[in-house]
Amino acid sequence: MKSEGRDMSKSTKAAKSAVFIIIFSALSKPLGFVREMLIGAKFGSGSETDTFFIALSAISLFITIITKSINTTMIPVLSEVETAEGKTGKTSHTNNLFNIVSLISILIISLAWVSAPIIIRIIAPGFGGEQFELGVLLMRIGLPTVFLAGAQGVFRGYLQSELMFSESALAGLPFNFTYIFFLVFLSGFFGIKGLMVTAVLALLSQVLLQIIDMRKTPFRYKFIVNFKDKHVKKILYLIFPIIFSVGIDDLNKIIDKALASTLIAGSISALNYANRLISLVRDLFILTIATVMYPLLSNEANKDTYDGLKRVTINGINIILLITIPATTGMIILANPIVRLVFERGKFDAAATYMTAGAFVFSAIGLVGTSLRMQLDNIYYSLQDTRTPVINGFISVVINVVLNLILIKPMAHRGLALATSISATVSSMLLIYGLRKKIGPFGFMNSVKCGLKSLTASMVMGIVVYFLNITLSQKLGSGTLPQLFSLLITAGIGALIYSVLIYLFKIEEVDWVIKIINDKLVKNKKNKK
Repeated sequence: MKSEGRDMSKSTKAAKSAVFIIIFSALSKPLGFVREMLIGAKFGSGSETDTFFIALSAISLFITIITKSINTTMIPVLSEVETAEGKTGKTSHTNNLFNIVSLISILIISLAWVSAPIIIRIIAPGFGGEQFELGVLLMRIGLPTVFLAGAQGVFRGYLQSELMFSESALAGLPFNFTYIFFLVFLSGFFGIKGLMVTAVLALLSQVLLQIIDMRKTPFRYKFIVNFKDKHVKKILYLIFPIIFSVGIDDLNKIIDKALASTLIAGSISALNYANRLISLVRDLFILTIATVMYPLLSNEANKDTYDGLKRVTINGINIILLITIPATTGMIILANPIVRLVFERGKFDAAATYMTAGAFVFSAIGLVGTSLRMQLDNIYYSLQDTRTPVINGFISVVINVVLNLILIKPMAHRGLALATSISATVSSMLLIYGLRKKIGPFGFMNSVKCGLKSLTASMVMGIVVYFLNITLSQKLGSGTLPQLFSLLITAGIGALIYSVLIYLFKIEEVDWVIKIINDKLVKNKKNKK
């Protein structure tokens, strides 16, 4: 009974933490939005920002791989250690892992420092002269983030194993505030080099926040280095397949930017700004759905039959389609006004808006594919299959490269965005085909019907949104506030039309969501009484 009580307590704590994370993540996203707006306003879209984004991409690949892979593999292993050796053993193994990861990070930094000219030459073949030298310098300035990323991955894994999620929820706040402070007050003095220093300081602020939380746990730092530690070996072993899967999207972006470096100045920046806008929508909605549904998938995957897993899979796919199809439609139709409203100020001129909007349209086409792939990867992970997502990732990279080479000449940077979108869509279809072979038919035709209904509703919505936006823009004028009101009114009416139509289409997931809301409202009324 005591054990059941502890389990219930842990579940309650985890549920509260999940809500906490969602709330503060939602608050930090607008700050990230402000950060990108200020970067655009202060530095514009030209050769200097192209160079910064190239250098940042090279470093970010290391950061993403180290942070996500360590964090993902640590939690189950630390739980295993705590059961066998208690808190003391858990602390000891965490210290050992931290020190080994730190040594590996220092080695990576040293090698990357020496080979920075080679790396920049590979990922930005179009750079030459001063731009090339600046790329090398910016990359070297940003390399300390690799060490910080290693520390962040270890600390976050330990904290989450202790069911402490406040750092994960709050991390975006100091990160974005550091950037915003620099951009508002210091960017005029320190320029693009100062922006890269800020990238280092922003990540440092997250690690300092983690250290504050680590002080609330039994963890105390000790210098322990034992390469024979079986648990650390297990973590490092599990990391390798995850490295490839988490790094695929970043690798595709690097390939796109490498080819964009051979195009006119501003092409890399346009792709980067467009991707940031897409990521805002995907991370705010789809990442939350994937995070919430992953425990459900893992639970159903461990049962004797796959009936429950199939049901959760279809529900997840359908919900993603219901969100991403209208979002894609809206972003394509409203690309120019969205980019103009968000970025066009300061050094970000009309030409930059035109280039970014073009990249935004063709990047938006891939929103459905990339969102489905996030969910489908989680399904394979719940089945303890890391091999399939890795193979699929390599296929995605190959498709992207081939299409890049075909489309870059006729479409310039827009072709690079389209190639990535097509590769993501094909990748998701291959994962669906593989899943059917793995768990049997799971009702994918239901998702096809759901997608067609959503597409029909989105097309009707899109027609209304298109003409409404033109009318309101003419009536309200071209200032920032009129543009904002125009977009808000247009998006609101579009969302209302879409919601009514999918309700009339009798989509099961819509009825399910409405039932949940009604049940919640009834429960709240009873509690008030």
